[in-house]
Amino acid sequence: MAAAGCPDLTITDVLVLHHLQHRARNKKLADICFVLNYEDTHVVGYSLKKLLAAGLVLAERQGKEVFYSPTLEGEAHVQRYREIREACLVDNLMADHNTDIGSLARLMRTMSGLYDQAARAASSL
Repeated sequence: MAAAGCPDLTITDVLVLHHLQHRARNKKLADICFVLNYEDTHVVGYSLKKLLAAGLVLAERQGKEVFYSPTLEGEAHVQRYREIREACLVDNLMADHNTDIGSLARLMRTMSGLYDQAARAASSL
């Protein structure tokens, strides 16, 4: 994100900003924590406050809930990040020669889920 113009963001800030832009839907703190697998809402809450102060995120109160969405500036930074990632990482994968990347990504997500499940099971022993 530093190359995209946001040098002071942590990995959590970047994950939150990217998730907020995903599918162009406003999201609640609990939903963000659930999708990003953060149990401590204070970590994500702090990140949201940081992103709000930087002008990258908007907060809109609807009843008792607060919904977050990226600003135009936040969207521009995410788009620039994607362009840089594409140039530096994805182009180097040579997708034409790696036709199994999609199935490998699915396998990695499955393995990650299995490790999460095993960690939960082990913590109850």
